[in-house]
Order: sequence, then C-alpha cells, then structure tokens
Amino acid sequence: MKKGFFKKILSAVIAGMMTITLFSGCNASNSAKEDEDTITVYLWTTVMYEKYAPYIQSQLPDVNIQFVVGNNDLDFYKFMNENGALPDIIACCRFALHDAAPLKDSLMDLSTTSQAGAVYDNYITSFTNEDGSVNWLPLCADVHGFTANKALFEKYNIPLPTDYDSFVYACREFEKVGIRGYVADYVYDYTCMEVLQGLSIPELTSLEGSMWRTAYSDPASTENVGLDSAVWPGVFERMEKFIKDVKLTPDVLKLDYNPVIKMFANGKAAMISGTTGYVLDFQSQGMDAVFLPYFGQNGEAWLMTTPNCQVALNKNLENNEARLKKAMKVLDVMLSEEAQTVLANRQNVLSYSKNVGMKLTDHLSNLKPIIEQNHMYIRVASNDFFSISKDVVSKMISGEYNAKQAYEAFDSQLRHHKEDTAETVLTSEKAYSNTVHSKGGSESYSVMANTLRGIYGSDVLIATGNSFTGSVVKADYTAKMAGNMIMPNSLLSFHRDMTGKELKETVKDYVEGTTIGFKPFNLGSLPIASGITVEVKENEGKYILVKVLKDGKEIKDDDTFSVTCLATYAHFSPVLKDESRPFTIGDDNVKETWTNKVSEGNITLSEPTDYLTVN
Repeated sequence: MKKGFFKKILSAVIAGMMTITLFSGCNASNSAKEDEDTITVYLWTTVMYEKYAPYIQSQLPDVNIQFVVGNNDLDFYKFMNENGALPDIIACCRFALHDAAPLKDSLMDLSTTSQAGAVYDNYITSFTNEDGSVNWLPLCADVHGFTANKALFEKYNIPLPTDYDSFVYACREFEKVGIRGYVADYVYDYTCMEVLQGLSIPELTSLEGSMWRTAYSDPASTENVGLDSAVWPGVFERMEKFIKDVKLTPDVLKLDYNPVIKMFANGKAAMISGTTGYVLDFQSQGMDAVFLPYFGQNGEAWLMTTPNCQVALNKNLENNEARLKKAMKVLDVMLSEEAQTVLANRQNVLSYSKNVGMKLTDHLSNLKPIIEQNHMYIRVASNDFFSISKDVVSKMISGEYNAKQAYEAFDSQLRHHKEDTAETVLTSEKAYSNTVHSKGGSESYSVMANTLRGIYGSDVLIATGNSFTGSVVKADYTAKMAGNMIMPNSLLSFHRDMTGKELKETVKDYVEGTTIGFKPFNLGSLPIASGITVEVKENEGKYILVKVLKDGKEIKDDDTFSVTCLATYAHFSPVLKDESRPFTIGDDNVKETWTNKVSEGNITLSEPTDYLTVN
C-alpha cells in the first residue's frame, strides 16, 4: 500500500513538474515571439508620446510598436550601440551629422529609398555622408527667427523690419521711447548658436560654406575639424556688428525664457528671438504678434529651421526580412503628411518632404515667399557647437572677445575637443531587455521600478509606461549615462499612504487613463509597477483593470500601503484634482533624485520581478 501511495505521489510530482516545464516553455516561447514581433521606436520627448505615437500605432494595428521616450542626445545612442542595445528606430532632435558619425556603420543606408527620395535635394545634402549614404531623414520643421509686437510698432509709427537695416532702425527708434527694440534669452546655448548662424545664413549656404560643412560632418574624418578661414571670420564680424547695432548688453546673459517673455508681453521689448510657435501662443492670448525671418546683411531673408526630429533605422533590421518590412511600414507612417500634421499639433506644417503639403495659418502667410525660394537653413547643431557658441557669444556680448578673438577661440575649442573621462558611478552586472511582455512586463523597467521603490522607501511604486528610457545594459555607467536611464521630461514623484481601495483606484487611473490625462494605447504604454502585480484585460485596443495583487493575493480595501507614483505633472494632474486623495510632490524630479543617489556610489540595481499580466 505504501508502495502504491508513493508511486502516486511520484507520478503527481512528475506531472506537476511537466506542467511547470511546459508552462515555462510556453511563456518563454510567447516572450520570444513578442520580442520578434516588437518594433522599438525611441522618441526624443514625451510630447511625441502623447499624440504622435498613438496615431502611428492606430495606423498599424498589425504591428506591435513599443515607443520609448529616450534622451535627446546622440551620446545616449552611442552608449546603447556600444552595449548592443540600439533600438530599431531612433527619432532624435538635438542632432548633427558630426555627432552621428560613430553610429554610421550601425544604421541603415536610406539613400536609395523612396522616403529619402521625397526629401528636397537642398535639404537631403545636410544628411548625406561623404560616401553618398544617408542614415537620417528629417521630419517637419520648427522655424526660428524673431517675434515682433506689431501693435507696438503701430503705436509708435515705426515700420516693421523688412531687411537688416530696417531691423536696426526699429531698435534705435524704440530706444528713444524707452523700449528695448530687441532682447533674447542668451542664457541658453541654443539662442547663442542660432543667432550666430542666423545672421550669416547666405554665407553659410554658399559653396564655400557648404564645403566646410561637408568636411566638418564627414564621418570618415579622424581629426577634429575646426572653422575655415573663408566663411567663418565673417560670421563673427556680423555677430559683433549685430551686438553693437541692437545694443545687446551683458544683462541679457542672465535672462532666461520667463523674463524675456514677460518683457515682450508687457510692451517692454518690441522684438525677441523665438519660433513660429511663439507667434501662435501670443496670438491665442490676444496679442498682435508677427514672425520675422533672419535678415542677411546682403538683403536676403532666411528662415532658420530645425527638424522636429531626425529618424534613423538600425542596420540589424536588414538581417530579418519580416522585421525590416514592419520597420519600413512604421517609417512610412512617421513621415506621412497626417503624422507630421499631428506632430505639429495641426498648426503650421513646414516639411522637408515633397510628399507633405505646406500648411500655414494666416498669421504666418508672410513666410510663404521665403519658403518657396527654398530659403530654409538647417542649423549646424553638434554638441560642440551648442556649448562653444554659448561660451564664445557670451564673451562677445560681455566685451571680452572681439570678432577676431571669438573666431580664434571657437576654432581652437573645436580642434581641441576633450573626450569625456567621467568616472563610473554605477555598474550593472547583467543585461535586461526592455521589451514589454504580456506575461510579466519589462525586465529592465522592473529593475528600475524596484530600485527606485527602495530609494523612495515605499511599499508600492507605480510609473507611467514612458518613465524609463530602455534596456538596462551590462556596462559601467557614468553619472550622465545613469541619469539617462530616466526619461528626460521632468518625471515627478508623488507620495501618500493609501488604503487598498485607494490603491486600486490609482492603478485603475494608470491602466485605463483619465479624462485629460494619459491613456495607454498599446502594450508598451501600460504602467510599470513594483511591490504589486497588475492583471489587465485588453478589449479592442482599450485596457481594463481586472485585479491588483500583492504577494500573489488580491489586496483588500482596508489594507494600507505607502505608495510612490511616477508621472509628469500633466499626466498626473487629473489625479491631483481629487481632493480625497492628497499627494506630496517630491522635492526633486526623479532624474535628479536618481542621479544624485547613483553618484553617491552605493546603489545596487534590484532584480526584476513580474508585475503585469495582460489577457
């Protein structure tokens, strides 16, 4: 009898082991298929995540796209590439061919594709490598120039500028009535860089200027290329003249966005540097604002443009025909007219592509002739150009440098660029995938959520799906690269003690979305959790919370938990309006908290845990 009993027990154990093995094998198989089916798209800002990403997914219901808010910095992608984690598709805004050179051999050559063929010839040259290959394609343009208070001009009977001389004349006339003719936020590197180049666009787009730009951007170059002696000395001479003509004084070096906007809105300044978006914002507030181009001192008018982002594809896609086909479908939609219109928030759409029609509001119709002349300049925007422009232009405004000294200093810094030798502050001994699986969630997201929950000392942590930037790689991290593990757009932490009932309500807000907050639109956009597991049901593209468990058991309404919620303020604001659930907001944003902690050198990454089941 004992023999039969033990035989039954052994059979049950073996059967159970077989069931576990089969179940684990099934889960592993499902996860592998989800890895194979997923196309990962990295976006440079959470703004793209809110409308643009859902639109792309809606057009490709048969493609599982995982959108990640990465960092707007090509150094981030160099690090990922060096550690075998380059995403399928990259959309980066802060871009220069010069900075992209180390990625060239890891990206697809798009030069023979219809997508590249649709870009106007005079723009595609800015993205063409010396060997004729093209890795990056530009999306719709943001336009930079000057915003003018038209009502102020009319009040003082001063003509709106139509060329450089009339721009200077207006500044001097406004000075007579105690109003600054022009002011800008030169505390920012991009303002210094854009004005420096904007005043010399005709020269920078000349044959000599184009030759210099090609040499500077050449991925094959092993030397640090400085400024040329044909075009660039004149660039600094024009900047020096501009500083004197419009009377830029050292006080502008302390002005950031808010005081400049306030001066303009209050009629204390007649013109400011800015984008076409400024005009629309001021118009919506009842101001009669107009946009002015950059005026070359040869009489030509030009628009400085920056692509909202540049898009590139991972070369490894070429090794898998099915995945490549899916990625090209995604690229097609990303570059489509409707998608670029969504990206431009359905306002003014200026595209570099022949396939996208130009759409201008009445307030910007004066720009149409300039655009039709193809007077749209794409700025040189390498990381070096940002930082060195800030240093050199600031010293020109303060009077420390004249034009010749500025040219020499800029050239010297370009030629003697120093590599980053920052020390390691965090080491990951393992690599984790960031692909979100329907059974378990994302390993790397779980590592980050579990580690942060420990930092914040909470029982439970919940985060929006865009909170973390991607795979945790097996590598040494500097403080900068560790900081880049957190999405860049002011992710905040919100804290409070909750009952089980309140916790379930909060998780429901994250899973199902709120009226004006963020709504998950695919598997990859579902929330991340630590300390709990969440079961979700998918129904025709919508997600419904089924249950919340802790330690394998459903939480009870009268249980109590300390909870940390991670989200941007805009995404969390609907929850904050519920006065029955008051939250405390963390003193620092999550990126700052995380970077400070890892910089102390005593953070060990937590192991991942399953936190999500989607049926």
